[in-house]
Amino acid sequence: MLLRGLTWLVLFQLLGTALNVLFIPILPGPIIGLLLLFVALMLRGSASESLQVAASSLLRYLPLLLVPPAVGVMAYTQAILDDFWAIVGVLVLSLVVSLVFTGWLMQLLIRRQQRKRSRA
Repeated sequence: MLLRGLTWLVLFQLLGTALNVLFIPILPGPIIGLLLLFVALMLRGSASESLQVAASSLLRYLPLLLVPPAVGVMAYTQAILDDFWAIVGVLVLSLVVSLVFTGWLMQLLIRRQQRKRSRA
């Protein structure tokens, strides 16, 4: 069951990489594959049990992905300090954009939920 879920994850990543090479060089292949997986799951309505098992077993190792960025921060401290204000500006801007988007999306979902309740 785990192997079936991992196979689906890898297939979506490969499909995203193929689309990246052929048509969309701006976005990374794994991101395109993630978006395709998201669309497939939205159309299907739920994730299969094998996909859930694969995702939960991969989540166990998620903290290991934080090690390379931490090493990069330690290795390139001077370069980060040289561009400190640019980094702070981008972080603040991305925070504001994500907060506005999250608020807008939450309001949209609340209205959609209210419409579903009023129809039922």
